[in-house]
Parts: sequence; C-alpha cells; structure tokens
Amino acid sequence: MMKVKLGPSEFKNLKGIEYFKFEEDFIEENVRCIPMVVRFKMDAAGIKLKLAEWSKFHPSERIQLALLPVSTQEQTDQYHQFLIGLITKYTGNPATILAIEPLPDWGNIDQIPAMLKEKLTESQLHLSISQWQKLTNIQRFVLLKLCRPGHENKNFPKAMAEFGLLNS
Repeated sequence: MMKVKLGPSEFKNLKGIEYFKFEEDFIEENVRCIPMVVRFKMDAAGIKLKLAEWSKFHPSERIQLALLPVSTQEQTDQYHQFLIGLITKYTGNPATILAIEPLPDWGNIDQIPAMLKEKLTESQLHLSISQWQKLTNIQRFVLLKLCRPGHENKNFPKAMAEFGLLNS
C-alpha cells in the first residue's frame, strides 16, 4: 500500500489555540488525528469522536471545533450540541456520549497523577510538582493522554521536550 505524504495540518499556524509541534506526526490511515485541543474540548463536552467521524468533517468545521470556547457551562453546552450536529450530519448516527469528569486529573495541580508518575519512571524522566503546576490545563491533559496504556507513546517524550520539561 502506498503511503500518501500529508501536508501540514490546518491547525499548525492557527491563531487562538494551543497546537503542539509533535501533533504534526499524528497520522493514522492517511488521516490526521484529532488535535489535542479538540480532544480536550470533547472531554469537557462529554462526547467521544471517532477518527472516521472526524475525517468526514469539512476543514472549516474542524477549525471551528478547535476555536470554539468551553470556558463556561453555556459555551460547553453549545460545543456539545454543535459536535452532536456534525456527527449526525455526516454519519447519520448518534454521537457517543461520555460521562464528564467533574474533577479531571489534569485539573489537580497539587498532585501528579499516579499514571503519569508511572510513565515518567518507565521513561526515566522527571517532573516536579512546580513544573506540573506551571503547565497549562491542556499541557497537563496532553501528558495524561499520552501516558495512557495502549497509546502510542513515542509522542510522550516529544511532548515533554516541547513543554520544556527535559532540561531539569
């Protein structure tokens, strides 16, 4: 099977979002994976989005999903409805609804989650509590997503480096 070389993501130079360099490598079956900023917002809105669904969205809709705010409950509810509408429009299927974690691990700045500590030990890396506290919400979210069992973990050290965490 021939591998198609994809150009840069539509998110690469998009103003108003946190998009990480290591995400340019997120490609599966010649489709760019869902950027972390969208995954972060989907978790907040309680919706699971499959790559097959994401790939059907128009690039402008994907950009809108990256840019729409989820800072208030009203914004999060609007995001939820918008995403449900897109999934239904392109697939004809109902969206997969997820439970919304009231206190997600990335939001606890007083403690590094056990799963992340295990990954750091396994990777022979270190993260201090003060470094954890200085990260943005989405950076903490990303580290937790990248250290989950079953996740392709080659991007974990890349994220640590990009977040300035390897020079300690």
